[in-house]
Amino acid sequence: MEAVAGGRPKSLIPILGEPFVHHQLRLLVSQGIRDVVYVIGFRGEQIRAAVGDGSDFGLAVSYVDEGRQLHGTGGALRFAHDAGSLRESFGVVYGDSYLPIDLSPIWSAFDASPRPALMTVLRNDDRWDRSNAVFEDGQVTMYDKRIEGRDIRMQWIDYGLSVLRRDVVESIPTDAAVCDLGDVYRELSLRGDLAGFEVATRFFEVGSPEGVAALESHLESSARMNAPDHRKA
Repeated sequence: MEAVAGGRPKSLIPILGEPFVHHQLRLLVSQGIRDVVYVIGFRGEQIRAAVGDGSDFGLAVSYVDEGRQLHGTGGALRFAHDAGSLRESFGVVYGDSYLPIDLSPIWSAFDASPRPALMTVLRNDDRWDRSNAVFEDGQVTMYDKRIEGRDIRMQWIDYGLSVLRRDVVESIPTDAAVCDLGDVYRELSLRGDLAGFEVATRFFEVGSPEGVAALESHLESSARMNAPDHRKA
């Protein structure tokens, strides 16, 4: 990871000449998002400097700073909850993920579900990474990213976007030194409390040279497709 990031947060890895986070924020704005909360920690001041208050992107961006003592992905959400920064329902994405999908049907599916959490999943069959979810009839019936939790029925993978009710985060112990959000999702799936929404578009991550190259290729291709055809003028 360090070879790719060069000592900076992965959110700031250069993609086509600008920090990855700029591409990610423009994508979120295009999907109708207007408010973003960053949970930052070590070197988080670099993200603040690159993003600011979000106004350059048409966003309202706020920050929750964990400091140098990181609490894991689940613990970070608990930290944000205790800081009063979480709405009653909210979406979670990671700082190194680019997810070119329409968010509207996902929010609608969450609103229509009685379950407190929803995970987007992609039929993966171990193509992009090790599959970690069983998806049946609109529900993730089993989720486990641990190798020892591997199940032959796991043909889907966590796509990288989830929607949660705030009370899910309230179940995370405040005194836990570190809590992985994957463990929270696993418990939700085993209790029958994790709705699922299947997407068909691949995800992109910037945690490796291959991931960076794939995203840059995707962005360049999208730019060509969306460029105006001056020959018709």
